[in-house]
Amino acid sequence: MPHPPIEPRVTPTGITLSHVESLYRKYENDLRQVRAEQRAVRHRNPTLKAQLDDLEAEITYLLVRDNRPEVAVEIGSLHGWSTNWLLRALRDNGTGRLFTHDLIDNARRNVAPELAAGRWTFVHGDARQTLREHGHDIDYLFIDAAHTAKFARWFVGELFPTVRSGVPVSVHDVFHGRRPWPLSEGRVVLSWLAERHAAYFTASRAAAPPVNEALTVLKAALDLTERVHDGRDDPMLFFRMP
Repeated sequence: MPHPPIEPRVTPTGITLSHVESLYRKYENDLRQVRAEQRAVRHRNPTLKAQLDDLEAEITYLLVRDNRPEVAVEIGSLHGWSTNWLLRALRDNGTGRLFTHDLIDNARRNVAPELAAGRWTFVHGDARQTLREHGHDIDYLFIDAAHTAKFARWFVGELFPTVRSGVPVSVHDVFHGRRPWPLSEGRVVLSWLAERHAAYFTASRAAAPPVNEALTVLKAALDLTERVHDGRDDPMLFFRMP
């Protein structure tokens, strides 16, 4: 069954350093509370694998807050660290649902019932199957699953065409170095964006050191420096769907 046509919308503000900095200031107090909540999650379960570093997790939270998605889709949750960040953003917005697709269901054990209730659906299975002919709009897309070129060719070829222009997209583990790894999903996604002359944003310490430093300085000025997660690579790629 073909997907329904995607209705065009006015393109929102691009994801740039100045825009991200403005979001840190706008949601400073809410972010401070969420950081404390996420830190408490780790303290309660020290074996939980927290796969997002602080900057990329915070930017994800801020973009969800600012874009107010009614439907967010997460592909890959592992132990639920990113799931918790996404759900807290929806909670603080007071609207929206998260659909998480994963082959393993560890996330179910690490999301509090009061955070999940009424806003979270976990879909157990391969996203290439569970998202086939999906019947809902996607207002925010978060991808942190198989980091292979083959998987990326699936989502740029089959899933991306179902997402309307302007929707924010996050793809994890792209910029651990200055450039994506060869034969990786990052290389496929960047090529796809380049073909469409589409901009992207990253706070990666290796690929965008001035951005990383600017946000680190801003966080110090806002007194948001206490670490939530000990990773410092922040390799996530952010863009708006062309």
